[in-house]
Amino acid sequence: MTTPQHPPFPPHDPRHGPNAEAGESRAAGHGPADAHGAHDGRHDAGHGHGAGSGSGSGSDGHNGHGDGPGHGHSHSHGPAAPVSRHLRKVIAAVLVPFAAAVVVGLAVLWPGGAPPHERTGVGFDRQTQQATVTKVVELSCQSVNASGVPPTGDTSTAEGSSAVQQANGDCKRATIRVDTGDDKGRTFEEIVQPDQSRQLHEGQKVVVAYEPSAPKDLQYSVTDINRRLPLALLAGIFALAVVVVGRLRGLMALVSLAISFLLLNFFILPAILQGSNPLLVAVIGSSAIMLIALYLCHGLSARTSVAVLGTLISLLLIGVLGSLFIGWAALTGNTDDNTGLIHGLYPSIDMSGLLLAGVIIGSLGVLDDVTVTQTSAVWELHEANPTMGWRGLYRAGIRIGRDHIASVVNTLVLAYAGAALPLLLLFSIAQSGVGTVANSELVAEEIVRTLVGSIGLVASVPVTTALAALVVSADRPATETAGAPAAGTGATAPARGGRGRRRKR
Repeated sequence: MTTPQHPPFPPHDPRHGPNAEAGESRAAGHGPADAHGAHDGRHDAGHGHGAGSGSGSGSDGHNGHGDGPGHGHSHSHGPAAPVSRHLRKVIAAVLVPFAAAVVVGLAVLWPGGAPPHERTGVGFDRQTQQATVTKVVELSCQSVNASGVPPTGDTSTAEGSSAVQQANGDCKRATIRVDTGDDKGRTFEEIVQPDQSRQLHEGQKVVVAYEPSAPKDLQYSVTDINRRLPLALLAGIFALAVVVVGRLRGLMALVSLAISFLLLNFFILPAILQGSNPLLVAVIGSSAIMLIALYLCHGLSARTSVAVLGTLISLLLIGVLGSLFIGWAALTGNTDDNTGLIHGLYPSIDMSGLLLAGVIIGSLGVLDDVTVTQTSAVWELHEANPTMGWRGLYRAGIRIGRDHIASVVNTLVLAYAGAALPLLLLFSIAQSGVGTVANSELVAEEIVRTLVGSIGLVASVPVTTALAALVVSADRPATETAGAPAAGTGATAPARGGRGRRRKR
């Protein structure tokens, strides 16, 4: 009688056996011929004896003794194995052409930078320098202001009330030193009115606007406060919190965030300014951001790929609905001073297309969260019960998704309402009716932006859940038949969960 030779395997770890997860182990008895392999960091080890009595330790924590053809132990190490090669090929057949199209689009539409133009000196289109308030002196407003009080003394209007306050109040004369630019070290004075919302104090860092065509005494004026230090500190606290809590995953999220800003500043914005179609630029830029962010943060896996597919389908839905309703509602996208300035400087820009591009880009961040969460939920449900079919997985996943829908839609609506709060307050002061407020283009834009984005978010839940359920339930790893015994050995390969499947990602 010859003794069958067993391939080498890692030594038995007593920690694996009674305490091993049932969902992460597979037992295989060895007859005259057996197989042993490792998959992506997970080692499945089985050892046994051809005949006689033996004892085995199962993954459920119970020990069994009996007579039989053999006994086996199973051990699981490291992360779960990926889905089958065939399924990965199917997913790649969809996503690789899409990724290639995104790369080609980036190459074709990549701009050489924003086109130059003559500065208008209006709004943000001004030359600015950094400066410091070196001295502040209080003085009577009457000594520096010409009286603007109405002859009748009427203070019921905003102009009359402001004029009376300026005439009777105390003003400030601030001396400001320019710290950057060709005029570094130059000083100028500015009068601060008592009703002015931005008050200056000594030592304060400010931003000053420079107009070279103005008289020398009026070339510089304070335009804003220098907020770089508090903003940089807040950004540092945010980055530290993300890394401390998220560790490597949090670090990858910060890297993907930086890449997103780079794509926004060096591709999306300059390409739109150069006259490229805003919708096409937004679709290509958003797709690139989506691919980089999801795969960088969540890894190159089938689970991430399903989230990418769900996000892509939802973005397409948002683009179609946005284009339809922006055209139907006759929204021009030119509703305030900033958009008016952009249209004046670059008349070739399609402002309604720019509005649609903003809807797509704004929805992308929330879509990523929804699709990744739903995909992970379905994957974990499958791990908990591998025998559950795709319909059962879908029903369980959609129950989780309904809670997600309620919170996400509420978040999106409140985010837009918070951004437009000053505008809504103006309509409240004017005591305008709800219909009148909603019909104005400024508010109608926000309504369309909110509702189109919310429809895309709601649709992403069933779409992504269905895709994830189909993928995990249709997977048939090729290795599930690799452990079949040779004919006549009398040994059988035990099935995991009744279906013979292993964990998959």
